[in-house]
Amino acid sequence: MSYVYRIEGSIAHPQPCAAGPWDPGMQHGGAPAALIAWAIERMPVREPMQVARMTFDFLRPIPVAPLEINIEVTREGRKIQVCNVTLLHEGVACVRATVLKVRRTEMELPEHVIDEQVILPGPEQGRESKVAFSSHEQFGTGVTLRSVRSSFGELGPGAAWFRAQRPIIADQPNSPLMCVALTGDFCNGVSTLLDFEAWTFINADLTINLARMPVGEWILLDAQTWLGDHGAGLAFAKLGDERGYFGRAIQSLVIERRDQ
Repeated sequence: MSYVYRIEGSIAHPQPCAAGPWDPGMQHGGAPAALIAWAIERMPVREPMQVARMTFDFLRPIPVAPLEINIEVTREGRKIQVCNVTLLHEGVACVRATVLKVRRTEMELPEHVIDEQVILPGPEQGRESKVAFSSHEQFGTGVTLRSVRSSFGELGPGAAWFRAQRPIIADQPNSPLMCVALTGDFCNGVSTLLDFEAWTFINADLTINLARMPVGEWILLDAQTWLGDHGAGLAFAKLGDERGYFGRAIQSLVIERRDQ
């Protein structure tokens, strides 16, 4: 099976399948988001920690070319760790992420505190959908999507289960956190309000907040989009797994007509 990145030291070498639907030479945001999630899970911590927030700023188009992974710990404490992760191409920052981890500890909560249950059908009952809008090799072809509300690319709110088919990192399994990172970047596709042939609606950032760590290989994206009338918008979603809902994802969108 193919993979998305080959790692050599601090350099990630993307394969053609890292590309997004807009340009075969530019990466889909889900690929570097999953790469950063992989890198941050490998960071040493003083205490057991879990990721509570990941914010990705996509500073410029990310080429399908070698990326340097630079990690800086800006806060190291007993209860939290804050890291800045930057992906650079030829010394120029393409993606900058801030990751917050909080102390992980076993805790007995009151009986009424439980995960909000997912009432949508599970992935086994979903309708298989294609996530590739264009003919070139791209990141979406390595993701299985099963729609349970609307269909991918259909206008309006939508919900779908996602599962990564190919390893993000060569010879390494995908963690649930990596799957969440790549899934969150599909908010604008699952809940689009605009025709892909006439509009672009690229996200400039992605923030994922987690109440708990996800489990399993299937991640639910229950998404909606709001558009403003001056070229900006929001795509956001509830994130779920086999246990229930566990987090949120939100993207800031840049809206443009293709004929401009």
